[in-house]
Amino acid sequence: MMIRATVLVSLLALAGLSVPAQAKPPDIKCKLRFSASGWSVIYKTAKGTGVVTCSNGTSLPVRISMKGGGLTAGKSTLQGTGVFSDVHSAREVLGSYVTAEAHAGAVKSSDAQVLTKGEVSLALAATGRGWDLGIAFGAFHIDPR
Repeated sequence: MMIRATVLVSLLALAGLSVPAQAKPPDIKCKLRFSASGWSVIYKTAKGTGVVTCSNGTSLPVRISMKGGGLTAGKSTLQGTGVFSDVHSAREVLGSYVTAEAHAGAVKSSDAQVLTKGEVSLALAATGRGWDLGIAFGAFHIDPR
């Protein structure tokens, strides 16, 4: 009886070693290139298109939109890039990110901000033409095209 119990415990231990643990997929590096144009008078809005490319070879054409409000006024066109962190697939970048920014510019302007969506973060940098002044809060949306 003792031998059977020892063999059974040994088999269970071996079986436990052979069951793989649920592993989190490895991080991949994803970048966004986009262009957008918009305006603001208290309410701020902009729309555009872009492409997300990832280190695993995937590419995803996207639509972007920015909406928010605050003490803001202006009109501009932007060209920008973004870098995502804590991403395991290209589709994880889709959705709404929370934004807060202070901005000012005339003729040529630039903007940089870090946005969050759960565990995923997006660092944006953009340059453009137009004029703008203010403080705004809102959302940055990325949807598939």
